[in-house]
Amino acid sequence: MVKSMQPLALTPDVLKQRLREQRDLFNQSHSTRLHRAISWWQAALDHSADDDMRFIAAWISFSACVVTDRDNLSLAEQSAFNDFIARLVALDSDERIYDCLWHQYSGSVKALIKNPYVFAPFWQSQRSGDEHWKSLFDQSSVAALNALSRRKVPELLAIVLDRLCVLHQQVVNGGATYKSQVNRDQVVDGGNLLLTLMPIIIAIMLDAADQEWGELAYPVVGNASS
Repeated sequence: MVKSMQPLALTPDVLKQRLREQRDLFNQSHSTRLHRAISWWQAALDHSADDDMRFIAAWISFSACVVTDRDNLSLAEQSAFNDFIARLVALDSDERIYDCLWHQYSGSVKALIKNPYVFAPFWQSQRSGDEHWKSLFDQSSVAALNALSRRKVPELLAIVLDRLCVLHQQVVNGGATYKSQVNRDQVVDGGNLLLTLMPIIIAIMLDAADQEWGELAYPVVGNASS
C-alpha cells in the first residue's frame, strides 16, 4: 500500500472556483457533471480515516464524470467508456495520468493487475463452477503489463478502472464486510489511486469546454438536487 499524494495546486476549493469562473463556457450537463464530481471528491477527502467510505466516495466522483445516458453495460463492454478514457489521455498534455500510473502508483497498479479478486470473470466462474476465468485473467494481465511496459496509457487506465469497478460493485452490493481485512490492500490502494486521479480528470474536463462529454443519465429535473 502507498500513501495518497495530491497535486498541490488542485484542491476542491480551487476546482470549485475554476468551475464558477468557467460556467458560461459549459452547457448545463457538463457544469452539473463537474459540480457533482468535485462534491464527491471532497467527500472522499473528508473520509480519509475510513478506507471503505473514502473508496466509495472517490468512485462515485469518477462515475459522475463518465456515466451518461448511454451507459448500461459493464465498463469492459462499453465503447463509450473506452472513448472517454482515450479522450482524457489525449487531452492530458502534461501527462499527469501517466505520471500517476507509472510513477506514483506503479506498485498499486501492478497489484491490481495481478489480483484475480478484482477480475469480473473470476466471480462469474465461481457462480458457474468452471475455470474459464483463468485464461481470460492471464490474457488481461499480459495485456495490462504490456501496456505498462510500453507506455500505452489509455489501455492501462481502462484495465485499472475496470478492476476498481469490480471492487466497487463488490463493496456497495454487500459482497464485503465493512472494514474487512480480507480485501484491505486493494481498497486502500484503490482509494489512494482514485483520490489522485480525480482532480487530474476534473481539471482536464474543465479545460475541455469544447468537447462533447454526453448527456447526463440523471439530469437535474425540477427541484431535484444537482
